[in-house]
Amino acid sequence: MQYVLNGVIANVPSEWYDESLLFTLREHHGLVGAKFGCGVGICGACTVIIDGMATRSCQVRTADLTPTTQVLTIEGLERNGKLHPVQDAWLAKAVPQCGYCQSGQIMSAVALLADSNRAGSTMNLDAIVPAMNDNLCRCGTYQRIRDAISTLIENR
Repeated sequence: MQYVLNGVIANVPSEWYDESLLFTLREHHGLVGAKFGCGVGICGACTVIIDGMATRSCQVRTADLTPTTQVLTIEGLERNGKLHPVQDAWLAKAVPQCGYCQSGQIMSAVALLADSNRAGSTMNLDAIVPAMNDNLCRCGTYQRIRDAISTLIENR
């Protein structure tokens, strides 16, 4: 089976089909940015972008992917040695504390901003909180997360 992983065709042998995408990413492909948090899709630590949507990879079976499925992980954000603007904003606002949830937080923010761009809408700063509410941060860096996303919205 094949799917598109960070812009490159990825092959997955049949013995991985019944595994979660999270497990396949980490153990088969060696991409460890998405983290195992709760295993039931509540915490957001395993968030990746599938076909443009922030998705909990612990809830997706590898067998459910198709050759046209586009999966983007945190490892795929960097382009030509340059960080994604969301990653730059995270660093500028010193968002991470322990960092465990941050790849999921970043991927949710990337999807949020991309969705706003696709819709051609001007995102309201008040939309950040409900959009990011499903990503848990045990260190409580929520204000810095909002500040980083706000900076990107204001600089559009």
